[in-house]
Amino acid sequence: MTRPLILITGASAGIGAALAREFAAHGWDLALTARRKERLEDLAEEMKAKNGVDSLIIPVDMHTKGAPKAIMKAVADAGRHVDGIINNAGYGVPGTYAKVPWKAHADFIQIMLTAPCELIYLALPGMVERGFGRIINVASLAGHLPGSKGHTLYAADKAFLIKFSQSLNLETLGTGVHVSALCPGFTFSEFHDVNDTRGLVSKTPGWMWKTSEYVAAAGYTAVENNVAVRVPGTANKTIAAIAKILPDPLAMAMMKRQTKNFRVADE
Repeated sequence: MTRPLILITGASAGIGAALAREFAAHGWDLALTARRKERLEDLAEEMKAKNGVDSLIIPVDMHTKGAPKAIMKAVADAGRHVDGIINNAGYGVPGTYAKVPWKAHADFIQIMLTAPCELIYLALPGMVERGFGRIINVASLAGHLPGSKGHTLYAADKAFLIKFSQSLNLETLGTGVHVSALCPGFTFSEFHDVNDTRGLVSKTPGWMWKTSEYVAAAGYTAVENNVAVRVPGTANKTIAAIAKILPDPLAMAMMKRQTKNFRVADE
């Protein structure tokens, strides 16, 4: 019997690679996408040796508008169909909104918002027709919190992914398709180095950090149980719950105080 295939964007490191390992351990074949082909090949070899699963390597730049269709074509050309999607590729754009070139914002929106929506749009009808599918949108704890200065679009995008996932979860009830938004907080990965936030987050208490493996396991459990939104970790759950009940003026006042000494890249 053919194993189900999970498509993972941003699979070369961090949470994406951890999710690949988690799903491979549960018998899924992998379609791995990222720009770093060598890392994808190394991960595929590791999963073949450890779990006996097969992988499609699809090196692609998700900034490219045609990337989602190219990915789906690569899967179809290999004689497979997508049974699951993990929209994980992402990053932040340092700097205040008006001082960042529009091209940087447009690229961010393409990879963080447009591409995830298009991939799901292309794959979802087939999932519903076959009566089976798993979709994880990797959002963030930041999506539950008030916006802060710097990385202006990041929290807004993650909030969108949460609401988008909730709507899809309701729309697909009873179809065999499960949809979850995975909302990690501080996670040990390359993300903060790539996004120039290592200095800031280094001041965060150690007990607030989780491993990529912890987050991936939480994501797998959530989507298997069709939990619309999962925030991994007790501390993060508490923060998200408090954020929901705080009046907006109070939440914004707290954020102003919290970010008073933040140094944004272009300030």
